[in-house]
Amino acid sequence: MAGYAVVDVETTGLLPEWHHRIAEIAVVHVDRGGAVTDEWATLVNPGRDLGPQYVHRIRAADVRTAPTFADLAGDIAARLRGRVLVAHNLAFDALFLTAEYQRAGTSVALHGLCTMLLAQRYLDSPSRSLAACCRVAGIAQHAAHSALDDARAAAGLLGRFVAAAGTPPPWAGLLADGVTLPTPAPPCGRTAERGTVDTTEPHFLARLVDRLPGGSGPPAADEYLALLDRALVGRYLSATDQDALVSAATTFALGRDEVVRLHREYLGALTAAAAHTTEAERADLAGVAGLLGLDPADPGATGAPAARHGPFRLAAGDIVCFTGDMQDRRESLHAMAVAAGLAVDDRFVTRRTRLLVAADPDTLSGKAATARRYGIPVVTEDAFRAMLPAHPFR
Repeated sequence: MAGYAVVDVETTGLLPEWHHRIAEIAVVHVDRGGAVTDEWATLVNPGRDLGPQYVHRIRAADVRTAPTFADLAGDIAARLRGRVLVAHNLAFDALFLTAEYQRAGTSVALHGLCTMLLAQRYLDSPSRSLAACCRVAGIAQHAAHSALDDARAAAGLLGRFVAAAGTPPPWAGLLADGVTLPTPAPPCGRTAERGTVDTTEPHFLARLVDRLPGGSGPPAADEYLALLDRALVGRYLSATDQDALVSAATTFALGRDEVVRLHREYLGALTAAAAHTTEAERADLAGVAGLLGLDPADPGATGAPAARHGPFRLAAGDIVCFTGDMQDRRESLHAMAVAAGLAVDDRFVTRRTRLLVAADPDTLSGKAATARRYGIPVVTEDAFRAMLPAHPFR
């Protein structure tokens, strides 16, 4: 038997029965002597919002193009098969793996070794947490709540326990059997890493060709500008927004030069609409210019506007909805909205919803998918706070 497969998963919540999903998984191979021989990790597209992002620090922009668990079922099975499954708090990881395989149409029965339980026998630790056990064992952790770093840490603990247990270890029976897993699908061979969407990457305009061949009819400037208007409501262009703008420009046969011209006209419209050139307005215009890939000092950026593109404003009675685990308590945001004269409907997004406030603007939640389909702006909670009036609507 090959040895051990140490697993760690990061999830969108604590319970699969509450529709929580795996968002990242790592598998570290350890031989019978306790030495690490291989490691593998990937983000997983959970098909829903990411839950407590302040804990696992996974961004929706990174997982939206990651493989799903169904895509990865064969890859994971190949890495677990014939090995002893190991995890720190194995019950948690095995529960999610079992639920994900069931959702992918495969029944599995997973058992193995839990380093949290083994620590009671082989480690004098005041706590069962992975961090506390690693401190006592002298194992460094560099990025807690990263699946790969946590799997490496658990693999380090396993190595200590294998050495302390001697030969044969008390779990020799598990080594003889290993995990039995069917082959649900061929391995897809794809992985996705954290941080692949880099804020320093080239502006989305760089993805547009200088001139599009073919293309019939006049460029659909108004349609593109309407999409841009909605995307810029929260003064932030998410990766999803950028993809949508590039797709729209391609669909509407807009070349890069034409898009730059439209961006200049849009910024010019905002400049003309500003009643007073206050410090806040200048900062806002500079921010929009940066998002559009323009220099606010460029004379072309302040030319005559082609159409009306005023600031997005909320009005009394407008319906707002929230999605994801916010920095602030959801109840507090609800209270702010109601105090400002807005209506809150947090059950679902409808065509009457005016604004969706998201913990992450690239969220994969069902509410966000509906909002994008209806053309409803999706903004961060900070942007929402900035939109609230200084005095309640009258």
